Amino acid sequence: MFLKLNHQNLEVYKSAKKLLNASYDILEKLPDSENFNLKSQLKRASTSVLLNISEDSSRKSKTERNRFYEIARGSIVEIDTCCEVIIERNYIKPEELTELGNYIVSTLILLSNLLKS
Repeated sequence: MFLKLNHQNLEVYKSAKKLLNASYDILEKLPDSENFNLKSQLKRASTSVLLNISEDSSRKSKTERNRFYEIARGSIVEIDTCCEVIIERNYIKPEELTELGNYIVSTLILLSNLLKS
């Protein structure tokens, strides 16, 4: 925010910010009974994606950067699994997760492409 670093211009970073915001929108719809379980996990995983993408910008070696991209990808899989649980528990209708699902897919693709390059 205060530092103007290159990672902020990456499409994957912009996509991860949208993923984070869409995740937080879903959090508001979940019951209070999930405050310390599903809500907490979804919040941590969605934040982890953005933080790991930004943290990679401070790394000099490709191996180190890829490690943070891999962690971010794992967090995306966690978000996807949270969505599965949300639907299984009938907390939210599947169509209400469409936007979040689109960001899950697009961010994962962008991260995978960075790992290949």
